[in-house]
Amino acid sequence: MKAINPATNEVIKEYKEYSPEEIREIIGRADEDFRKWRTTSFQHRSALMHKAGGILRKNIEKYARLSTVEMGKTIKESRAEVEKCAWVCDYYADNAKKFLADEIIETDASRSFVAFEPLGMVLAVMPWNFPFWQVFRFAAPALMAGNAGVLKHASNVPGCALAIEEVFREADFPPNIFRTLLISARLVEVIIRDKRVRAVTLTGSEPAGMSVASIAGDELKKTVLELGGSDPFVVLEDADLRACVATSATARMINTGQSCIAAKRFIVVEPMVRQFEEQQTAIMQSMQVGDPLNEETKVGPLARMDLVDDLDRQVQESIRQGARLLCGGKRADRPGAFYLPTVLTDVKKGMPVYEQETFGPVSAIIPVKDTEEAITVANDSDFGLGGSVWTRDPKKGEEVARKIESGAVFVNGMTKSDPRLPFGGIKRSGYGRELSHYGIKEFVNIKTVWIA
Repeated sequence: MKAINPATNEVIKEYKEYSPEEIREIIGRADEDFRKWRTTSFQHRSALMHKAGGILRKNIEKYARLSTVEMGKTIKESRAEVEKCAWVCDYYADNAKKFLADEIIETDASRSFVAFEPLGMVLAVMPWNFPFWQVFRFAAPALMAGNAGVLKHASNVPGCALAIEEVFREADFPPNIFRTLLISARLVEVIIRDKRVRAVTLTGSEPAGMSVASIAGDELKKTVLELGGSDPFVVLEDADLRACVATSATARMINTGQSCIAAKRFIVVEPMVRQFEEQQTAIMQSMQVGDPLNEETKVGPLARMDLVDDLDRQVQESIRQGARLLCGGKRADRPGAFYLPTVLTDVKKGMPVYEQETFGPVSAIIPVKDTEEAITVANDSDFGLGGSVWTRDPKKGEEVARKIESGAVFVNGMTKSDPRLPFGGIKRSGYGRELSHYGIKEFVNIKTVWIA
């Protein structure tokens, strides 16, 4: 297993994969720690989780640099990601007890209530694009609920995976309550089928999600899936164009466009199209592409060279089908997995950038004639993760938001994840929720207790 710097294509470090024997031993020890951990108080767990958040903040430069070097995220975004992980640790440390308090239900019993108890060991299969955040937004609620966690992280971020295990160990959690497994994807099935593993959460591609769900279903185990997205960014005729365009570029280019909830399809009502094209193109062209460790860099490399190939295929095929290129549309003339910020317009149904998720710095502008067509196009997708609506009329924005088929819609704001709000999708974007009180209740036994 190799960690390769996508900005230089240099091998950072090689890691030895764990053997089946090592995996069985780790799972066994994690299960033993779970039996004790589930009996601990929320007060005890909260103190340790706050300590984990403090360790993240204390070592923010160390973890941010590791993330940038392994997957190419700009250093400023890496710092923000580590800080967000500390936030989610504090959030669940402060709120888990309240979220999982017994719920009294009035029935014909003398006393009846719902209790929320830990399920056991949860396997997390996580992606590379937010190598710390994706894991902590699962781990913080899962551990606070009394569960154990084992992590199969993406193979290109092994250093980040081990660093996360290190955080929990340094925070004095039981040594095996959260463990990283350095393994290839072929061993995931073996772990899911282990009786000591009670549930699975996956963030990743549709094929990976379908595979994990199929195996877990065969074992009758709970799953939460957060898959791809092709989020609509709907610009109505009364939108504040200046604020809208500035946010559109940020929403598209976060993490060099490698985000499931990045805005990808810019659905613009016709009176606004030309101005939107000109202004967004100007912003995209002004973004500095380069070394992600440079504080001034706005656009780093994609995480791997094969991702550059996939993105370029989508762009070139869309152009062949009639999309008009306004800027970019090619690899950057430098070593590494760089692709220039790209804007395509006159995008239509059937083109790859309309139909597929584009995981990189590519904006697809889709002109529409009115609000109703904008809603139709927004919903004309296999995905349903996030979206945004732009209008000067908040009431109209809410009406449109309610008609868009997705797990979240932001009116006059960029789609983002927040520990206080549930996060997840519908359709081929997956099912289940992370974050908020909904997320911590995904991996608990919701037990009815009835007393005569």
